[in-house]
Amino acid sequence: MQLEVNNLGFGYKKNTYLFRNLNMVLKAGEIVGLAGPSGFGKTTFARILAGYQQPLEGTITWNDAPLPKTGYHPVQLVFQHPEKAVNPKWKMKQILNEGWEPDQALLDQLGIAEEWHARWPNELSGGELQRFCVARALGPKTQLLIADEMTTMLDSITQAQIWEAVLDQAKKRNLGILVISHEQPLLERVCSRIIDMTSV
Repeated sequence: MQLEVNNLGFGYKKNTYLFRNLNMVLKAGEIVGLAGPSGFGKTTFARILAGYQQPLEGTITWNDAPLPKTGYHPVQLVFQHPEKAVNPKWKMKQILNEGWEPDQALLDQLGIAEEWHARWPNELSGGELQRFCVARALGPKTQLLIADEMTTMLDSITQAQIWEAVLDQAKKRNLGILVISHEQPLLERVCSRIIDMTSV
């Protein structure tokens, strides 16, 4: 597996770019950090990789072919704010099983209690809800996980449990992970290399 980004550009107005000429390669099993100041387009870049937005310029290839536009996307994104990533009208079991039925071992590893499945999203804490979002993103066809400030808003115990589960899954499945964070200690702890958004 290899994701290759070539001369990617995005802007909201003509001739006004959020970023331009962005290049990156991420291989299977790599855990790569993406750092940079607020406003440089890290989240927009993540959304483009996951298929939520389209770039103005450049290409993204997956094993030398374009990323698929239909079916299960091999790049899955975990957002910073889990409440914005779920349907508030669905109970957690339906949200969890939207794309696939997760392995019980993964749910246990993420600390997801059985009684949470019958609850509505607003009945869970941010940490509980984020555990579901991570489980949903780690589908069997996922090959690259983007963690966009995935645990920034969570307490240290929840952060540690989620990262332990994600890193274990990456090792077992040879997943690529792109870690977007302002927390330099986290990037240095979990990533094999760190890319500065301002220099790519």
